[in-house]
Amino acid sequence: MKLYDMLLSGNCYKIRLFCGLLGLEYETVPIDLAKQENRSPEFLQLNPRGQIPVLQDGEIRLWDSTAILVYLARQYGAPHWLPLEPSALAEVMQWLALAQNELLYGLARARAANLFGRPWDIGQCQELGKRGLAVLEQRLENREWLANGRISIADVACYPYVALASQAGIALDEYRHIGAWLQRIGRQPGYVGMPGL
Repeated sequence: MKLYDMLLSGNCYKIRLFCGLLGLEYETVPIDLAKQENRSPEFLQLNPRGQIPVLQDGEIRLWDSTAILVYLARQYGAPHWLPLEPSALAEVMQWLALAQNELLYGLARARAANLFGRPWDIGQCQELGKRGLAVLEQRLENREWLANGRISIADVACYPYVALASQAGIALDEYRHIGAWLQRIGRQPGYVGMPGL
């Protein structure tokens, strides 16, 4: 298995984290976004969107962190990572939607503006990110995990940009339940970190 990766990318980290939790080995192919290696003709053959991560597993090639998490969960994970029963599956999917909306357009973009000078309105991104954090905090008030009472790809998808919220200029001190959830994830067998955590 081969992962086209960038060390500081939260979306790439989702895949590295999940591979660690599943005990999967893979080869890393670093992609330098500053040098626009993601825009090279060779890379665009892998992902016409020019984005990372990209996963190559034998003949299967996938892009988009959520799609890759779904694939890995189904191909290599136990059923609790992505259940098949309709309501349990939908419960996971609604938290994947939060990861791809409030957390991405809020926390991830505020972080990218702070760290990499991306041209987004930091204040606006932070407000959206805080709305996502409020939803997570409420959800975790009486639960250890986001969906179905077990750790799942919902937790993996939401974890990186929440854990990196300080780099988005948002302190997590007031989010007690989120703090406990972050610690639970950090204690999972196979957990791997990234710079900034």
